[in-house]
Amino acid sequence: MKTALTIAGSDSSGGAGIQADIKTMTANGVYAMSAVTALTAQNTTGVTSIMESTPEFLREQIRAVVTDIFPDAVKVGMVSSSALIQVIADSIKEFNLKNVVVDPVMVATSGAKLISDDAISALKERLLPLATVITPNIPEAEVLCGKSIKSADDMESAAQEIYQSFGVAVLIKGGHNLNDANDYLFGNIAGGERRGQWINGKRIQNPNTHGTGCTLSSAIASNLAKGKSLIESVQSAKNYLTGALAAMLDLGKGSGPMNHAFAVKGDF
Repeated sequence: MKTALTIAGSDSSGGAGIQADIKTMTANGVYAMSAVTALTAQNTTGVTSIMESTPEFLREQIRAVVTDIFPDAVKVGMVSSSALIQVIADSIKEFNLKNVVVDPVMVATSGAKLISDDAISALKERLLPLATVITPNIPEAEVLCGKSIKSADDMESAAQEIYQSFGVAVLIKGGHNLNDANDYLFGNIAGGERRGQWINGKRIQNPNTHGTGCTLSSAIASNLAKGKSLIESVQSAKNYLTGALAAMLDLGKGSGPMNHAFAVKGDF
C-alpha cells in the first residue's frame, strides 16, 4: 500500500487541515500519516484559538514517521511561523522526501493575511523551491508573483512567473469570482515537458466549501504517491473534490465541510 504524510494544522471540527487530509488520503487509497504543526479550536464559523507545535516537537514527529514508514508523498499545509517552515524544509532535504505538494496557505478568501511577513519570506525562500508542485489560490498567487490577477490570461502569466521564481510546478486555483472552477497548471507536468494546461472543473452550487484547498492538495499528493503523473494527479484530484462537493453535505452553522467519504460504502 502506498503511503502519504500530511504536515499541517489540526481542525477540531474535522473539515479542513489534518483531518481533511487523512480522510482524503484514505478515500484515495493510500495510507495516511501526520505531523501536526498546530492545534486549533475551530468550527465552521471560524477559529477561536491556536496552539502551535514547537519546532523541536514538529521535527520529532516527522522523524518518527519517515524513519519507520517512509512516505511516497508529502502534503504541507498551513505553517504559521518561520521556525516551523525551516524544520519542514530541513526534513525534506535530510530524508530526501519526494512528491512534495505544498499548499501555501497565506491569504484568506476575504483577502486577510493569515501568516506573518517573516513566515511568508521563509516559505518563499526555504520551502517552496523544494516542492514538486505548489497550489496557491488567486490571492496567494498574487503574493507570490507580486501582481494582480484579474483574468484567465493573468492566471497563465502568473503561473509562469511563479515557476520561474521557484523552479517548481504551480497549480493556480480558480474561484474567488474568477474563471469559475478552472485551474491552471504550469511546469514539467507530463513526461518532463514544460508547458501549461487548463484543468477544467464543474462549478458546484454548494456554500459548504470548508477545507477545499486542503482536500485538493491531499488528493494530488495521494495520486502522486500511487505513481500517477502530475497532470493525471491534478485531474483525478479535481474529480474527487467535485464529488465531495456534489454530495451536498450540510453540517454546522457556517461554511460547512464536504463529504470526503462520498464514494466509500459503509458496509461495516
